[in-house]
Amino acid sequence: MCGIVGYIGNKNTKEILLNGLKELEYRGYDSAGIALLNNDDFFSFKAVGKLVNLEEKTKNFETRGFAVGIGHTRWATHGKPTELNAHPHTGVHSYVVHNGIIENYAELKKELIKEGSIFLSQTDTEVIVHQFERNLKNTKNAFEAFEQTISELKGAYAILLVTKEEKNKIFFAKNGSPMLVGINEENEKYFASSDTPLIGQCNEVNYFEDGDYGYATPAELVIYDKTHEKKEPHFIQLTNNKLSAQKEGYRFFMEKEIYEQSSVITDTLLGRLSDDAVIFDELGKDFFEAINEIKLCACGTSYHSALTASYLFERYAKIKTSVEVASEFRYRSPIMSKETLFVVISQSGETADTLETLKMAKKAGLKTLVICNVDNSSMVRIADKTILTRAGIEKGVASTKAFATQVTVFWMLALHVAQSKKTLTKDELTQHIHYLRAIPTSVHIEDAMHERIKRLSKRYLHGHGFFFIGRDVFFPLALEGALKLKEISYLHAEGYPSGEMKHGPIALADPELFTIALLPQHMLYEKSKSNVEELSARDSTICAISPLEFDKADDFIQTKKHEHYMLEFFEMMVVLQLLSLEISIRLGNDVDMPRNLAKSVTVE
Repeated sequence: MCGIVGYIGNKNTKEILLNGLKELEYRGYDSAGIALLNNDDFFSFKAVGKLVNLEEKTKNFETRGFAVGIGHTRWATHGKPTELNAHPHTGVHSYVVHNGIIENYAELKKELIKEGSIFLSQTDTEVIVHQFERNLKNTKNAFEAFEQTISELKGAYAILLVTKEEKNKIFFAKNGSPMLVGINEENEKYFASSDTPLIGQCNEVNYFEDGDYGYATPAELVIYDKTHEKKEPHFIQLTNNKLSAQKEGYRFFMEKEIYEQSSVITDTLLGRLSDDAVIFDELGKDFFEAINEIKLCACGTSYHSALTASYLFERYAKIKTSVEVASEFRYRSPIMSKETLFVVISQSGETADTLETLKMAKKAGLKTLVICNVDNSSMVRIADKTILTRAGIEKGVASTKAFATQVTVFWMLALHVAQSKKTLTKDELTQHIHYLRAIPTSVHIEDAMHERIKRLSKRYLHGHGFFFIGRDVFFPLALEGALKLKEISYLHAEGYPSGEMKHGPIALADPELFTIALLPQHMLYEKSKSNVEELSARDSTICAISPLEFDKADDFIQTKKHEHYMLEFFEMMVVLQLLSLEISIRLGNDVDMPRNLAKSVTVE
């Protein structure tokens, strides 16, 4: 996730910006940069990779007296991680940093180029500064130009802009991406996309709301809301605990990351959906030409997202799809055809077993694709093409938002292949895009739901094990639910296809066996219900997760009624994550650092 910092004051602006960016390193990034306006001159520095590279570039530079500065850590979305694509981006006499995605950047860029603007990067962000300078020619002042520019942008953004036209100001705007401003006793202004860069610098902060925009000077902070009405800032006390600030009030990083899924899935979708098409610019037009099979290869949670994808590829794109456990695939002398697209999935891009299978596929001459959360990782560098999930850094060892964004990408990718192979009608595709846009809402957590799960969790702290069961895509979701519980609670849990219970596992059924049953309304409900009834008849304790009431359940977690089974999938995913979390917390475990596990598995 990209990070933003900004400062107006008389202190060492360079150091304040660099220290602020250091506090945002936990969010993940692939390049960084700062721009400072000091004594009528702009100074800009950018570097690819870690902040030490930027520090090295700026080691001989110091500001003198009053300065205005902005800084940014970038996680690539549009364009590779290069210095030209790093923020801040420049116009003729202005600089900008931006988090989020400008959805209409292509049409704005086309007009700007026609009028003579020169673009240096491949990013969507650069249109902001050129659009601002274009508007500056036809407005009374820089603020009017900025206000007009914001009104012309579509998408999500947190923006800081500085310009020589008004040398003592930082212009800001927030819509869909977090940003706040802090002040101290000297009335200095500090901007950031998270609390942590402001701790130790400020004592009070104002969190901007969506639609807020305005400007800051040494003397004032001016804020307008989305209706263009002026509003007073609402300052609150800033915590002095940096770890707590990173957790943003949640008990564990895992809990925070479960709650973040709505916003990160929005990031995953941005720029990839039009009204009637799924767009993956990073793949090019002919990527799926001559491909008649897809092989998916992964480990752990990523393997479960791959299993989910196999149902979607075959159902919608009508393309043969197989799924491989990477640690097994490496050693079984597999037959690999050059008409096969080889897809690897990894949160980190460094998973050793998966990385080796990618090397095998490359050696065999297969076309390769990586679904990954970390740009410039080993898999990204090796594969022919990359789709970034944009989940942001995931600190909890047990993966949550990485899984959610992987499945989101796979749903889109299945439709993208269906587009190219014409296996869905235009109306069907349009309907799916409507459902895709609803995913962020489906994973939004209501307090009543979380409280219900918290209360239920106390009944599931003992017994001799758990069965998580589901059919179709809900089978891999059952596997993922069982894995989450195993990872952080240390209780025995297994995921099964619902129809497999009678082929052996039902022998374990008794009151001390807990069955977590996934019963979606729109996917084989009656068949799944029948399987659960078989377990209930053998006295297994049943916890049903469904939008429809089930009278054989001992416990019932009611989900919302959705139009499509995949929206049910995403809501049930959140329920399973929260259930595992609350059981583990009751057992007194460190949810973020479960025993014996590492975040990135770089050994066999």
